[in-house]
Amino acid sequence: MLSSTVQTPDEAERPPGKNQWLPVLMLAFGVFVVGTGEFVLAGLLPLLSSSLDISPSVAGQVITIFALTCALAGPFLTTATGRWERRTVLVSAALVYLAGSVWTALAPSYGQVLIGQVIAALGVGLFVPTATVTAAAMVSPAHRGKAIALVVSGFTAATALGAPLGTAFGGMFGWRSTMWLATGLAAVGVIGIFFLIPTRTPVATTTGLRQQLRLLLEPQIVAVLGVTLLAFTAVYMPYTYMGIIFETATQGNSFYLAGLMTTLGVVGTAGNLGAGMLADRIGGPRVVTIALLWLIISMLGLPLATGNMAGALAMIAVYGVAAFAITTPQQHRLISLKPEAAGVLISLNQAILYLAIALSGSIGGLGIAWLGAGNLGFVAAILATVALLLSTSMKSGNRGAMNASL
Repeated sequence: MLSSTVQTPDEAERPPGKNQWLPVLMLAFGVFVVGTGEFVLAGLLPLLSSSLDISPSVAGQVITIFALTCALAGPFLTTATGRWERRTVLVSAALVYLAGSVWTALAPSYGQVLIGQVIAALGVGLFVPTATVTAAAMVSPAHRGKAIALVVSGFTAATALGAPLGTAFGGMFGWRSTMWLATGLAAVGVIGIFFLIPTRTPVATTTGLRQQLRLLLEPQIVAVLGVTLLAFTAVYMPYTYMGIIFETATQGNSFYLAGLMTTLGVVGTAGNLGAGMLADRIGGPRVVTIALLWLIISMLGLPLATGNMAGALAMIAVYGVAAFAITTPQQHRLISLKPEAAGVLISLNQAILYLAIALSGSIGGLGIAWLGAGNLGFVAAILATVALLLSTSMKSGNRGAMNASL
């Protein structure tokens, strides 16, 4: 939610030294920690359901509440702390996340787990945008993109490595042990941020919420954000309930489930990079169209691949390419509509992503209750189809401007 960094000419010309990249790497580690705490919940749902004696669809609402809290509270907290020192904000956010993890690990009931995850989500909603902007502020403008990419890579690592390891750890020692592991990593992050992040990191003042919300009155922006919402609700639905959908294939084994999550993370990373390069050649809207068609086809075939591990791995690989190929083209589309508000638009897009994760948990839970876990792919396919129709309906009017921006 913060705009671009304010630097003096001397700072702008200064090449980044090793001491500048160490704090950036620490921020990336922080994003990895909070991202792992978020994404590992999907792998822990079967254990959570059994331990607390609740249905899988009810257990999935933990993810819904977490993501919804991030989406709604993040912008307000970022604005409220806009004039604080960046290190103070980062340490405070990490401590709030740590407190939420401890609360969750000690929670005796499902209701207490939800409270713990709301607290943790408040920390995540504040930490991630602050870490991104702070990383950009600590290097020269010529290296700002690299700094942001390093911090964002923390989420990729959380998907490909952190969540699978956390799932496997929970399978061996129980889901509470994973929460304690997240707490320990968060404590390391707090110490590292306190000692490595400069006391004063110059950033621009925060854009007010009223100014941000005005952008939501522009139809084209709303349409692009609508595509993001529908597409990623479809994308995250099978991820949120992966342990339930592939329970037969994994035989309830957390290590097998961790293997599926690792496959998704690795293939998804490759898909994201490929989508970025393809967008430079054919334009973002076309890449989104291809990815959504790919997603629809894979979701329609999902019920055929839940009976054995080989089929599950193949389906996860196919689905993973499309799942991660939508992010970058959608961001390009937003920036092309209003380049001068790029930072705010990307922040809004991030909030929409969290909202999509929340909806994936609630809609997916209803889908499981009404249709069964094996048919959840059909629900995701319907949402992806609506996203495709919305995306293609606005493509022709915006093709010139969007392609020019790419």
